[in-house]
Amino acid sequence: MEPCNPRQNQLLASFPDAEWHRWEPQLERVALSVGELLHESGARRTHVYFPTSAIVSLLHVMHNGSTAQIAVIGFEGLVGVCAYMGGGSMPSKAVVVSAGMGYRYPAEAFKDAFERSIPVRHQILSFTQALIAQMSQTGVCNRHHSLDQQLARWLLLSLDRLPDNEVLMTHGQISTMLGVRREGVTEAALKLQTAGLIRYARGHIWVLDRPGLEQFTCECYTVMKKEYDRLLPALETT
Repeated sequence: MEPCNPRQNQLLASFPDAEWHRWEPQLERVALSVGELLHESGARRTHVYFPTSAIVSLLHVMHNGSTAQIAVIGFEGLVGVCAYMGGGSMPSKAVVVSAGMGYRYPAEAFKDAFERSIPVRHQILSFTQALIAQMSQTGVCNRHHSLDQQLARWLLLSLDRLPDNEVLMTHGQISTMLGVRREGVTEAALKLQTAGLIRYARGHIWVLDRPGLEQFTCECYTVMKKEYDRLLPALETT
């Protein structure tokens, strides 16, 4: 297993030291593999997850089995907001889309810790607001912008949560994330590659020109990033 520290997760790193020492004993290190289901749609959460190097997608599943991504979460936050928002479950499922490490914390203990500490509660609620903003903007983007712009947005959000410019994801997996046909993803990826923005081959996508990709995509990525920067300015890895 790769070297890992809980405070590689920026949300955990933002907790005051006194509170952190209360959290640390109950954090369980976990290896997260691609396709692993962390939370099923409608199921009560038993754990809250803090990714350190993995990326998790929140997917809404329709009755016919089709899916669409509503948010992506990496080392900046947590998976399982319903554990402290009072509902206990959500109509979306959480699936690992980029393998890596993380930590999990019992949901009941998390709720108690959330209610006990004002500084911790403030940081978690700031992250939650940023996550809601991402969900809202994703809905707008899926309705109003082209598939190639959506793909560019998705790649940029992934890069923000990865250590380099390579995304490991097949066109079939991306089509599941975006809720579109695989052929549409292939056409959109070809357009980005022809423009010199990316290169792809057999489940590997390399971003060659990030500034160009940011100019190519719609305004939705910038809106999301500004909200995260505004709401989570103190989240720095220690």
